Parts: sequence; structure tokens; C-alpha cells
Amino acid sequence: MADDLHHRYQDAHTAHQEHARTCTTCTDTSRCLAGQRLYDSFTRLQDAYLNRLRQQRR
Repeated sequence: MADDLHHRYQDAHTAHQEHARTCTTCTDTSRCLAGQRLYDSFTRLQDAYLNRLRQQRR
């Protein structure tokens, strides 16, 4: 399960980066609706993955 979560987190990061590279509206501090959705997905999955790692170390 953790490997699947890591894979989804990395895929979300890639999707966000690819969008940011081509979107003329997105900046480092402001995002279009699609960019914000991708960023939110990435950060949510990243948080879940990092929290899982922390729990496994206990």
C-alpha cells in the first residue's frame, strides 16, 4: 500500500510540474483552477505519504 501511495504522490507531482511548465496563468504564488486542483492533489498525497512514513518509524 505504501508503494502505491508513493507512486500516486510522485505521479501527482509530475502532473503538477508539467502543468506549471505549460500554463501561462500559473505562477509560484498563484494558480489557475486546474493548476490549483493538481497542486492540492499533490500536497494531499505528499502529506499522506510522509505521515505514513512517520507512523512506520514509531
